[in-house]
Amino acid sequence: MSVRLMTYIGLLYQDLIRTGALLGNGKLPPVLPLVLYNGKQRWSSTTSVQDLIQQVPGGLSKYCPTLTYLLLDEGRHDLQGVSADNLVAAIFRLEQSHDPSDVRGVVQTLIEWLKAPEQTSLRRAFAVWIHRVLLPVRLPGQTLPEVNDLMEVDTTDLVRTYFECKNS
Repeated sequence: MSVRLMTYIGLLYQDLIRTGALLGNGKLPPVLPLVLYNGKQRWSSTTSVQDLIQQVPGGLSKYCPTLTYLLLDEGRHDLQGVSADNLVAAIFRLEQSHDPSDVRGVVQTLIEWLKAPEQTSLRRAFAVWIHRVLLPVRLPGQTLPEVNDLMEVDTTDLVRTYFECKNS
């Protein structure tokens, strides 16, 4: 993962240079490499590319690439007491939900928290993620209606379908 993230960041920087989308001072923006992991097994890989490269003697080590990423391993976090307005906690809650009412509760919290007009793109991103990632895993083979906003997730048949399938 460290090598993959190093590649992604390099490609992002190349694209920013190519398109001239640098900061006002002509520099590249900082990037926070983040891995959000939701597997059943705990994450065991290194979070630093340096751990993957053979050490070299003396002063040559300063020429080896360095990159460390922030790992958020869902299974290692207790969500009790975590603020409801924390987007990462909301994703964790949705992915760890075992009951359709949990999904609806998080969706309703997100709708309230992201109600400002400037949050439209974030509401859409959550809606698309719920529609294309979260629910297909829970409802294999089901045809789900397209949604463009979290409010549609809450008011359409998506959550109702999830309720019915879980209870049948």
